[in-house]
Amino acid sequence: MNKREMEPGIVTELAGHTTYGEYLQLDRLLAAQVPRSQPPHHDEMLFIVQHQTSELWMKLLIHELTACIRYVQADQLEPSFKIFARVGQIQRMLFEQWSVLETLTPNEYLAFRDALGHASGFQSFQYHAVEMLLGMKDAKTLNPFRHVPAQHALLERLLESPGLYDEFLRHLARMGHPVPHDRAQRDWSQPYEKSPQVMEVFRRIYENTEKYWDAYEMCEKLVDTEERFQLWRYRHMMTVMRIIGFKQGTGGSSGVNFLRKALDIRFFPELWDVRTELSPLPSRRPPV
Repeated sequence: MNKREMEPGIVTELAGHTTYGEYLQLDRLLAAQVPRSQPPHHDEMLFIVQHQTSELWMKLLIHELTACIRYVQADQLEPSFKIFARVGQIQRMLFEQWSVLETLTPNEYLAFRDALGHASGFQSFQYHAVEMLLGMKDAKTLNPFRHVPAQHALLERLLESPGLYDEFLRHLARMGHPVPHDRAQRDWSQPYEKSPQVMEVFRRIYENTEKYWDAYEMCEKLVDTEERFQLWRYRHMMTVMRIIGFKQGTGGSSGVNFLRKALDIRFFPELWDVRTELSPLPSRRPPV
């Protein structure tokens, strides 16, 4: 029989009980896709859902990175590793979503692009929050949010607080590593400047992995996170190039050229530089 029988234990009388739709507030969520093109263009729904879904994943990413920072502040690196595993899967979802948007052809996008006005992904306060949590600080990125007090206040707090890399360096200093004082205590609202002394700290960790295993593991988790973030940035740039070429962005940026510049920015610079400086270690037999 090509039919699945309803099991008798399945609850179907739901009046007065919490339902799936109520718990997830689906009435609000599914009513939030409101095309602005007139008449509504078929492909605008894809564009809206793509970006709304990205914002939901970024909300979870902020939630997880914030928890990770709390563990590092408490000198508990191991619990943060589980969070990094989840962060990686969230980043994978954000990366793969570009493949859906890439089905949008230039002609299809141009049919509703004017409906965006000056709306732009640069105006995503959550994107800037993720960058700040990872350590990219720029006070000018707060300017688009001056008219939204709650968003501006959140970004201002993150701007003035240590990012994940800052907290890791502070943790290393507490563990006795010779992290320079001006890297463990500084004006957190300023961009991080790399330090040869910090690179030497990481060289010692990478050359003594058995002694500093948790720190070494943390270093690799951070590199994983930045690599995936850079791949996401690159996929974003290529998707924009594929759909609008080198047109100016709706928010006034230079478009692809603006996105390309972000690829030169490093969240954790010494973790990349140290790789150039490492020499082969003596071979070690694995424990029996």
